[in-house]
Amino acid sequence: MTCPSCGAKNRVPAAAAGTPRCAKCKTDLPWVAAATDADFDAVADSSKVAVVVDLWAPWCGPCRQVSPLLEQLAAERAGRLKLVKVNVDENPRTQARFGVQAIPTLLLFVGGKQVGVQRGALPLPQLRAWVDAHA
Repeated sequence: MTCPSCGAKNRVPAAAAGTPRCAKCKTDLPWVAAATDADFDAVADSSKVAVVVDLWAPWCGPCRQVSPLLEQLAAERAGRLKLVKVNVDENPRTQARFGVQAIPTLLLFVGGKQVGVQRGALPLPQLRAWVDAHA
């Protein structure tokens, strides 16, 4: 991850006790991680900040449209939001766990509890409003 403030390169772990910060300038970094069936709980549920889980697939057009918007949202809310991406083709147990039948599906977790679900792609202003209404 390149720091948006100073340009320094940083390693951002998928799971951590705190939130990622730039080692050089101490600016909060956007937190985007991938999760699998095996590590979903460690990556998504253990976070102290709000977590948006993006259940997607590489062949899904709307998934490809919403992905950069979610990454922008994670950058705007660095230190306050974590984006966790789950490829449903490779991780069917996570998809089944949440009863996801259509993608993209976004899940919002606060304090380890699911507080929101959004099916389908939204424009950035509506994504912001959805996160702000629940987190």
